[in-house]
Amino acid sequence: MRSRALRLAFRVVLAMAAVYVVGLGLLFAQQRSLVFPRDERPVSAQSAAIPGLEQVSLKTSDGETLVAWVLPPRGDKPVLLFFHGNSGNLARPLRIERFKALTEDGTGLFAVSYRGYGGSTGRPSEEGLHRDAAAAHEEAARRFGADRLVAYGESLGSGVAVRLAAEARVKALVLEAPYLSALSVAGRRYPFVPARLMMLDPFRSDEVIGRVRVPVLFLHGERDTTVPFAEGAALYNLANPPKRFVRFPDGHHRDLIDQGAIPQVQMFLDDVAAGSLPDTQVRTVGVSKEGS
Repeated sequence: MRSRALRLAFRVVLAMAAVYVVGLGLLFAQQRSLVFPRDERPVSAQSAAIPGLEQVSLKTSDGETLVAWVLPPRGDKPVLLFFHGNSGNLARPLRIERFKALTEDGTGLFAVSYRGYGGSTGRPSEEGLHRDAAAAHEEAARRFGADRLVAYGESLGSGVAVRLAAEARVKALVLEAPYLSALSVAGRRYPFVPARLMMLDPFRSDEVIGRVRVPVLFLHGERDTTVPFAEGAALYNLANPPKRFVRFPDGHHRDLIDQGAIPQVQMFLDDVAAGSLPDTQVRTVGVSKEGS
């Protein structure tokens, strides 16, 4: 009787182990669809309804053709070399709203659609996105000069922007909802998965941020459940000065514009231009309803 129960328990454990291994296999095979939940439909700059915005195409070093939206700056304003988050495409309504707000004061824009995203050829991967960033930087620098370029990374794009700023000439770096690494975010979200062994695209910003030698602005919401606030705060601690961290007590992952992020970006860019940025600075914008 006891041996029968042991055999049954052993079979149950084996079955559970088999299900776990099969689940890991499926997760490994499908991970890039989870990391890059993209919208492949073509995009049109006209849909953004931003006066002066044009759509251009550029080639990467490995032969892919990318779509980019370009808005020239007014006067001596900088140009944001924008790297978007992992979902949707350039024409996502919230993204267009961000573009409008960021460029309202005359700041220029060069926003690239990653490979495999709306209108661009290829399939996304970490190395592919870094090639896309290099191609975007080359074309933006040709048009406007590298000294006017500010790398801007939104969520997933923060990892792209960090590496670009470490390897190419830019004036400054803006990181919205950044992470230590995609690996650490995956580890928090899927603690039962050996992410370190399985992840193809780890985006190790924690290993790269120390090579960035330009001013950096961090923007993060304390209620962000997609990329936890602790991730951005930890990356800030690893960054070289001058650096500024702006925390939004009521901010989530996608609503920092509503929380007052745009004036903070504009103030940072003005301070960079004036050379008046302190070595380190932490600001709080807005007051949590729970604390008011």
